[in-house]
Amino acid sequence: MTSLVVAEHDNAGIKPSTLNTITAAAQCGGDVHVLVAGHNAGAAAAAAAAIGGVAKVIHADSPAFANGLAENVTAQVVSMAGKYSHILFPATAVGKNIAPRVAAKLDVAQISDITKVDSPDTFERPIYAGNAIATVQSGDAIKVITVRTTGFDAAPAAGGSAAVDVQAAQAASADVSFLGSEIAKNDRPELTAAKIIVSGGRALGSNEKFMEVMTPLADKLGAAMGASRAAVDAGYAPNDWQVGQTGKIVAPQLYVACGISGAIQHLAGMKDSKVIVAINKDAEAPIFSVADYGLEADLFVAVPDLVAAL
Repeated sequence: MTSLVVAEHDNAGIKPSTLNTITAAAQCGGDVHVLVAGHNAGAAAAAAAAIGGVAKVIHADSPAFANGLAENVTAQVVSMAGKYSHILFPATAVGKNIAPRVAAKLDVAQISDITKVDSPDTFERPIYAGNAIATVQSGDAIKVITVRTTGFDAAPAAGGSAAVDVQAAQAASADVSFLGSEIAKNDRPELTAAKIIVSGGRALGSNEKFMEVMTPLADKLGAAMGASRAAVDAGYAPNDWQVGQTGKIVAPQLYVACGISGAIQHLAGMKDSKVIVAINKDAEAPIFSVADYGLEADLFVAVPDLVAAL
């Protein structure tokens, strides 16, 4: 029984979500292999080989993988699938793009967003915005799985000494081509990997107020910035800041929610945070039910006061 983790990387290094996925793979039993499919990705393959618990790294290098096109990576994974009992992806935008294609090509059911491995064929995953946990058992010979990274500790990024096996890359698909990308530049930590997150809600009233009130707090704490769906839909914050069931799932050491009521959709994305601080003038706000520390106050007064005190 051997598991394959499809690494998320930038050709120079391994993304943190892969470390959590490796931990989940190890709990499935047997050896853990990691696929690094990229272009000039030798540094990423070397980083994968250093991860604790990895038995082997498969490095497939080709211009076809330069931009992570799902169709090309899928072909590579499917060509190798017969050797593995489990194929795991982080439940990120990248993993969610590739995993369903692999499952369809292999004609197996995908097991999505697992948070616990009960046994090699049985897994737990949240449903109904995290209000219930489903136990899923699979009889498929090859199990295609996406992993909710907040459900598993990260594997150690150093200390391993896996062999790197260079394999031939599959031919690029003639049906797709990469035209271009627009990359948002952000000096703050990546939202899903940040240890501290400060998030704002619709109560902030405008993009100008959102930035005026929340930015100083994030600067003081060295935090990533997030937002509720209501704030994003209202145009107060960009889409990639959205935390929640239809946004990003986060579990930082500290989550500060300002002016967020705590709708089920938002709670599903952040309730696994280690410490939750809520600032809201509505004493009945659902966010207080999950908060470790709650302050019933006007955020336009409380947040500047907090910044001044830090």
